[in-house]
Amino acid sequence: MNVIKRYIYNVCKEGVGAGLFFPSIFVWGVGVGCFAATLNNFMVEIHHVSGTGRGILEFFRETPGVLLIFILAMLHKLSNWNVLRLGAAFSLLAAGLLLIPTKFMGAVIFVTIFSLGEHIVMPVRQVIAISIARPGKEGESQGMVTSAISAGTVVGSLIVAGVFYALPQYFGVEELRIMFNTVWCIIIGLLIVSVCLTLMGKVDDIKGKRPNLYFNKKYWRFYTLELFYGARKQVFLTFGPLLLIKGYGMDTKQIATLFGISALITALFGGRLIGKIVDYFGCRNVMIYDTVILGIVCLMYGFAKEIFPLHIAIWVVCINYILDMLISHAAMAAYVYAASLSDSKEELTATLSSGISINHVISVLVALAGGVAYDKFGPGALFSFAAVMAVANTLFATTIPRIKAK
Repeated sequence: MNVIKRYIYNVCKEGVGAGLFFPSIFVWGVGVGCFAATLNNFMVEIHHVSGTGRGILEFFRETPGVLLIFILAMLHKLSNWNVLRLGAAFSLLAAGLLLIPTKFMGAVIFVTIFSLGEHIVMPVRQVIAISIARPGKEGESQGMVTSAISAGTVVGSLIVAGVFYALPQYFGVEELRIMFNTVWCIIIGLLIVSVCLTLMGKVDDIKGKRPNLYFNKKYWRFYTLELFYGARKQVFLTFGPLLLIKGYGMDTKQIATLFGISALITALFGGRLIGKIVDYFGCRNVMIYDTVILGIVCLMYGFAKEIFPLHIAIWVVCINYILDMLISHAAMAAYVYAASLSDSKEELTATLSSGISINHVISVLVALAGGVAYDKFGPGALFSFAAVMAVANTLFATTIPRIKAK
C-alpha cells in the first residue's frame, strides 16, 4: 500500500485529493467492469437483439455523449469533483432500475441512464488527472487513471464470471435474470462506495468556471481527430462483442473472462506504459502510429473466419480484442494535445466535453448504420470501414504540429 502511495505522489501533487481520486476511480472501474462484461450477453440472452437491435441500443446509449457539451454546460457552476459524483449517481440509479423486469425499450432507457453517468464522468476524470499531476507527468497521470479503471475492470469481470459460474454450480440457480440481477445489485454497492471515497477527505474541490458552451478554432484538429476516433471506436465497442457472442458463440463467463484478461494487461503495464510513451515520444507521434496498428486489427476482426479455420479464428479475434482495447487507450494522446493548447483547466474541461460530443455525433450514426450493415453485409464490410477510419486518422495526425506534451 505504501508503495502505491509513493508512486501516486511521485506522479501527482500532494494535498489535492490524489490519494482519494485513484481509489475512487478503481472502485468505479469495478462497477463499470461488471456492467460492460454483462451488458452484451444481457441484451442477446434476455432481449434477443440482432445486429440492428444492437445498433438501436447503441444509438440511444451514445446519445448522452452527443449531448454532453450541453449537459456539462448546465453543470458549469459545479466543481469537477461534484460532477464526478453526479455522474456516479446517474449510473447508480440506472443499476437499480435494471432490477425491474422490462421489455427491450425499457432496457434501452435504463442502459441510456447508466451511459449518461459514464459520459458525465469521462472528461472530468481526465481533467482531474491532468490538474493533480506534477509538471511533465500529465500523460502518466492519465495512464494511472486508465490503469485504475482497467484494474477495476479485471475485478469486475472476475465478479461476473464468478456469479455466472457459482450461482448454477453451487446454489442451483438456473434463471438467467436472477444472475443478471445479482450483478446489478453488486454494481449498486460498488458505485455507492466510489462516491463515498471522494467524500472522505480534502480534495481540490474549487468551484468550476467552465464556459457554458465552448468551441475554439485553435482546437479544430482535436475536434477532427475525435470524429475519426468516434467512428472507429463505435464499431469496435458495439459490434466486436456482438461478433464474439453471435459469430463465435461466447457466453457470459467467456466474455467476462476475455474482458478481464484485456483489462488485466492494461492494468499491469498498458495504461502507464502508454502514458509514458505519450510523455516521451509526444502526442503527435503516438496519434500517427497507434492507428496504423488499429487498422490491421480491424481487418483481422472482419476476415478472421475467411483466413483461418474456426478454432484458430476465435483465438485470433480474441487476441485482436485485447490489442484493440489496449491500443485504444492511446486516445489519451489527443487529450494531452488539447491540454497543450489550453489556457486553464476550466477551458480544458469544456474542450474535452466538446470533443466527446463531437465524436459521439458520428458514433450514433455509425451505431445505426453499422447494425444494418452487420445484418445485411456481414462483419467484414463493417470492420473494413473501421480500418479506413483508422488510416484516415493516421493521415490527418501527420498534419498536427510537432508539439510535445507539457
